[in-house]
Amino acid sequence: MRRLIINADDFGLTSGVNRAIAEANRSGVLTSATMMANARAFEEAASLAKAQPGLKTGCHVVLIDGDPVSSNLTSLTNGSSRLRFRASFKDFALAAVRRRLSAEEIQREAEAQIRKIQAIGLALTHVDSHKHTHMFPRVLRPVLRAARACGVRAVRNPFEPLRSWPGGVLLGTPSLWMRCAGVMTFQTFAAAFRRAVKEEGMLSTDGTVGIAATGKLDQKMVLAILNRLPEGTWELVCHPGYSDADLRNAGTRLTASREVELAALTSEETKEALARQKIELISYAEL
Repeated sequence: MRRLIINADDFGLTSGVNRAIAEANRSGVLTSATMMANARAFEEAASLAKAQPGLKTGCHVVLIDGDPVSSNLTSLTNGSSRLRFRASFKDFALAAVRRRLSAEEIQREAEAQIRKIQAIGLALTHVDSHKHTHMFPRVLRPVLRAARACGVRAVRNPFEPLRSWPGGVLLGTPSLWMRCAGVMTFQTFAAAFRRAVKEEGMLSTDGTVGIAATGKLDQKMVLAILNRLPEGTWELVCHPGYSDADLRNAGTRLTASREVELAALTSEETKEALARQKIELISYAEL
């Protein structure tokens, strides 16, 4: 049996991203989305989620890029008068592995973001994190504890097993080689993730697919991923959106690729492939 959650990240980033996520759920194969509590189009995203109960919603915990929801976050921010998270993933990763991030600050900020979404009346099905920062053990435990404190019991498994890779397509895309190497490197944290999820009494999937293909998730790539999907319960992570001026000014490297993803998520080819492969679409609510 193969079950698949198709989740869009960055819900709330811009109005164009919000519209695309709603469209991918209404007319396509998207089953859930994770919302950014600190994003500019957050309130619009919340309204869309309420209007489409079939679009299950989680919290996209943000600990890098942008502004925090809470205050007094010395280890997570730049330390200036206007507190902002680190902009560099490399800097964040080094701080995480060197144990320079405060677990108390991470838990407090994650809980503040989760509760901000819950306060507008949305029932959250799960949590994940911007740029998968919860893959680091130093970050994971406090995020899990924040989720549990808010009654959220599922979390993204941010590790992509090599056996799920559509190797010919990925390796035939030189611009993804460095990203593939990074995804493989971070597998060193996978065992600690599984142990922490079990010990904290949380739920998760067998893993996530599509991480290595981020930015190149076109129709060909989606079909190749579905064809290689192993037995079990998985999540396909995606980033649909409309590449407008707001998105180009949002500080994301994913711009034109979001429209390509939207086309793949709403295409008849994708729907037919899911039916042909007998892949059941679910959300985190069904775990």
